[in-house]
Amino acid sequence: MNDSIDPALVAVLTQLWRAKQETPGRAWSLAKLSKQSDLPMSTLRRQLAGFVGCRAGGGADRRGGGVGSAWLTSEGVTLCSALFGEAL
Repeated sequence: MNDSIDPALVAVLTQLWRAKQETPGRAWSLAKLSKQSDLPMSTLRRQLAGFVGCRAGGGADRRGGGVGSAWLTSEGVTLCSALFGEAL
């Protein structure tokens, strides 16, 4: 079994954590997250869908609609704090 974390997931979490640090209380657009994480939109959406769909304490949420946006839930903040420390 491969225990490594998908680099795309790490890139998404890093940017969601950065968004939380830089603009608390505001979501970032999926377009901005895609650009900042250097991931194609399809990869970003796939990573978010897996993370948002995780019923055992999913760490991100997102709004649909045209462009869409995403942010960390309280569980995601806890996870990212443990992974990345208090601030990037």
